[in-house]
Amino acid sequence: MYNLVMSKSKVRWGILGVANIAVKKVIPGMQTAPSAEIAAIASRDLSKAQAAAAKLGIPAAYGSYEDLLADPNIDAIYNPLPNHLHVPWSVKAADAGKHVLCEKPIAMDAAEAQILIDARDRNRVQIGEAFMVRVHPQWLRAREIVRSGALGELRAITGVFSYFNNDPANVRNQADIGGGGMLDIGCYPITMSRFLFGREPVRVAALVDRDPQMHIDRLASAILDFAPGQSSFTVSTQLVPYQRMQIMGTKGRVEIEIPYNAPADRPTRIFVDSNVEEFPTVDQYMLQGEAFSRAILDRTEVAVTLEDAQRNMRVIDAVLKAGHTHTWENV
Repeated sequence: MYNLVMSKSKVRWGILGVANIAVKKVIPGMQTAPSAEIAAIASRDLSKAQAAAAKLGIPAAYGSYEDLLADPNIDAIYNPLPNHLHVPWSVKAADAGKHVLCEKPIAMDAAEAQILIDARDRNRVQIGEAFMVRVHPQWLRAREIVRSGALGELRAITGVFSYFNNDPANVRNQADIGGGGMLDIGCYPITMSRFLFGREPVRVAALVDRDPQMHIDRLASAILDFAPGQSSFTVSTQLVPYQRMQIMGTKGRVEIEIPYNAPADRPTRIFVDSNVEEFPTVDQYMLQGEAFSRAILDRTEVAVTLEDAQRNMRVIDAVLKAGHTHTWENV
């Protein structure tokens, strides 16, 4: 059920939790979005919610997620909770009549994503996956170049995404709650390869190295077979921080310099063969918040639908399985 009067010009957002991604990036970005208003934030520790609210100028703070969901003045929820809480709390938000923008990965696996699809359909609300890269101008331009035929036939995408974090207390290093490199950052080259090829890979192969103490996947390399065409990438949670993406066709090449953590304080650029295309400074979290808010207000499709999110999870599932079986796995 849509709980918005269509004459409204802004969506009133509530934030589930005080995760770093929310407090440092998403909320500041969304606060500059013309169609979004950050109206409340919740934490299981009221003092943390109050501190975040004071720092960010958010009017209301709650000491429980349930209290936030019960607030009739909240139209939509942003869910940046740890991975194992994405579906449970997004479902509770939908059941409370709220629209939901949920952080990636949408679920622990593709089967769990179906639970969220059912909740969306049952409650007739908007739910989408928070892949901010899917609305950034550099990626929209890269896809435009691919679709134009300027590269010839798209045949290969290759890239790397890495950082170093070996803290056992960090949620990204806790295997039982969805930690590990594939769910945290491997989802990016997968979704963007699908975005550029415009279709799904038919099979995958992978090598996955796991931390002997924490048991999370700390280094993974994968090949996605788009038949024809291939995407290959390496992601790691225990390597020097780096990211780059190469997009190659039979006639030309595009390189994305900072593909995923595009800065909000300076221009970004891509290389098209020997030419450079520069994009004005923009906050991709603002763009994401504005796009989702407009989808709610205008009742249009969200940027990353749950169906798309579930298809991405199917590829992630297959990569992790291939890392175990050491053979090609169908998607």
